[in-house]
Amino acid sequence: MTAHDILNNPFLNKGTAFTLEERKELGLIGLLPPYVQTIEEQASQTYAQMQTKVSDLEKRLFLMEIFNTNRTLFYYLFSKHLEEFNPIVYDPTIADTIEGYSDLFVDPQYAGYLDINHPENIEATLKNAAGNREIRLIVVTDAEGILGIGDWGTNGVDISVGKLMVYTGAAGIDPSMVLPLVIDAGTNREELRNNPNYLGNRHERVRGERYYDFIDQFVQTAERLFPKLYLHWEDFGRLNAANILEKYRKQIPTFNDDIQGTGIVTLGGIFGSLDISGE
Repeated sequence: MTAHDILNNPFLNKGTAFTLEERKELGLIGLLPPYVQTIEEQASQTYAQMQTKVSDLEKRLFLMEIFNTNRTLFYYLFSKHLEEFNPIVYDPTIADTIEGYSDLFVDPQYAGYLDINHPENIEATLKNAAGNREIRLIVVTDAEGILGIGDWGTNGVDISVGKLMVYTGAAGIDPSMVLPLVIDAGTNREELRNNPNYLGNRHERVRGERYYDFIDQFVQTAERLFPKLYLHWEDFGRLNAANILEKYRKQIPTFNDDIQGTGIVTLGGIFGSLDISGE
């Protein structure tokens, strides 16, 4: 691995925080400004720059530049400002970037794109997206039921990326062990299919047996490639979400955020109210 490979790998790159010893060992001498910053200095500098942005969307786009280049700095900063950053990197600001995903596409962010028209590529997609990383957590969406904005096709991959940010920022999950995925089964949003910049399949959503066969091939392949996998389903259409969860919930470690997550939060609210009321 060359020095430039390290600087261009967000899981390895630390930018100006590489020590002099690390710079010598990794061949980075002369490739970075001379001053060695602590991560605290990097975070302070980055946070100050973010505050110059005038909208939450601009803040999110700026933070995603950090995410794409230096995960260590991004998650350090996120952990220090979790309550402030959560609505910027995830809901509700993420809706704006999902709607503009194809028009603004810059970086795949180590996500994987599963194409329902090519089930033969499922294994290659998962292997290529994982690289040599051990994957323990997948968040996958088919983006039919993204909260508040509905069907956004392959643009919805951003919801998988954002959800995994929350997993790491709030729960400390190792970001090198996670994989965001989108299943592109088409879209029923005509404005997307007619957008010349749209990067997904430009046909109506595939339904029925062909869809569920693809889901099953994906599940079996993912479980074989990643034997310690926890599989999280995100923002599927209501009927598909229920059918998929019912089929796999007793077979594998799996979770549907919109069914079980919503249920957990609701039950927690009830328990909290009962605790206060004494009932």
